[in-house]
Amino acid sequence: MVTTASASQKQSSYTEARSASASQTMKAIAVLPGQPNTMHLREVPRPTVDEIPGGRGVLVKVLRVGVDGTDKEINAAEYGAAPPGFDYLITGHESFGRVVEVGPNVSELSVGDYVVATVRRPGSSIYDQIGTYDMTTDDMYYERGINLRHGYLSEYYVDDPEYIVKIPPGLRNVGVLLEPTTVVEKGIAQAYEIQRRLRVWHPRKAAVMGAGTIGLLAALVLRLRGLDVTVFGRTQRPYLNSDLLEQLGARYESTVTSPILGESCRRHGPFDLIFEATGASSVVFESMRALAKNGVLVLSSVTGGDKMIEVPADRINLEFVLGNKVMVGTVNANREYFESGVKNMAHAEAQYPGWLEQLLTHPFKGLESWKLLLDTLTTARGAIKVYCEVAED
Repeated sequence: MVTTASASQKQSSYTEARSASASQTMKAIAVLPGQPNTMHLREVPRPTVDEIPGGRGVLVKVLRVGVDGTDKEINAAEYGAAPPGFDYLITGHESFGRVVEVGPNVSELSVGDYVVATVRRPGSSIYDQIGTYDMTTDDMYYERGINLRHGYLSEYYVDDPEYIVKIPPGLRNVGVLLEPTTVVEKGIAQAYEIQRRLRVWHPRKAAVMGAGTIGLLAALVLRLRGLDVTVFGRTQRPYLNSDLLEQLGARYESTVTSPILGESCRRHGPFDLIFEATGASSVVFESMRALAKNGVLVLSSVTGGDKMIEVPADRINLEFVLGNKVMVGTVNANREYFESGVKNMAHAEAQYPGWLEQLLTHPFKGLESWKLLLDTLTTARGAIKVYCEVAED
């Protein structure tokens, strides 16, 4: 049974918030952008609700923050920039926390609410102005914990309620998974949106390339839509990821014994929808060939470097033209996909109880554990979601 906070509990939270505001600094994990391997713990100014204009500030106590390949790449100085006026960037973009103070003109959120903050912030393009800032055409982009805006690996953050999404108490144990879920939500929603051009499109068979965090979440969302799902990964079964997929009623194929274009594709494909999440550009071209007529290939990997491969270009081009196939990239997500992610996570908890929590494989307590957090993210085998328990709830 879910109960609302009592007046005394709310007053206690408010008192905590005022005490937090009175203290001038807090701990945070940061990097020095442009300088590799500079992740460190530091004291930084503590935010206050007054930083957001119009009485619209929301102060959030951070409870958990997930880390992923983006954080590793920012620490390696592959990209990322500090906000104006700072020489450091607070990292972390997968947040989960609880509201401890709100400004006088905030009605959407209350003290005690569980929340997740979005990542991208608007620029100047028309897409930014209408709330689809994940579709910006600006060369300069703003993302909390990634580029030109501080992130969430800190004790507190403050923001406008426009960028803060409320989480039901029943999802508090898995709320830190919402941000990676939005990557999947957006990609799959875009696939269906694109295929409205066909008037009738009812995909039955789907493939997911990659069985990491994003791949597992993609399989989950596709299964919630009722699709037959095949996931391709490198590791041979049995292992936790393949077991989790079987719990969803999806099948797992190791590319060591079942190449993407091998017997498994002939038996279970071709696929109406393919979600690529491997981080390997060569897989993209194999996926293009495994796609059914009128199919959609969604690319979510961000790849760097200048890898060269040989592909049957004429054949791929011909099959795409004659087969009315589509390939689309997806990155980041706006509020719409955070809200749909909350709904699907609640759906998942009802249909596959406890499944999401199994993804939280490697917790580390406290910001002081940042070295273990980074080392595990970089070297751990079998890790699905590595995250920091910044504070107890």
